[in-house]
Amino acid sequence: MTFIKIQNVVINTSYVAAIKLDQQTSLGEKSVSVLIATPKFSMFQWDTIAPNIEYYEWIEFTGQAANALPDYFTSFNNVIDLLPQYQESSVV
Repeated sequence: MTFIKIQNVVINTSYVAAIKLDQQTSLGEKSVSVLIATPKFSMFQWDTIAPNIEYYEWIEFTGQAANALPDYFTSFNNVIDLLPQYQESSVV
């Protein structure tokens, strides 16, 4: 379990379901959206079996946070890229 702090928001990365990198707001500002999936509990849920009931919420970051988040979520230390983009260069 890892926590990341983005401005005044602390996110448990165990609950990160998806990231949308390189987006823009309606005003043209760069944004990054993080989909958080957390278990949905009720006080009376212990007597019923309801697997995989989760609550999903998109959180959008702009400004400095939108610049920092892509670095974290594209770092080979944090995320494995299944389709890496290699740039072939030829030496002449």
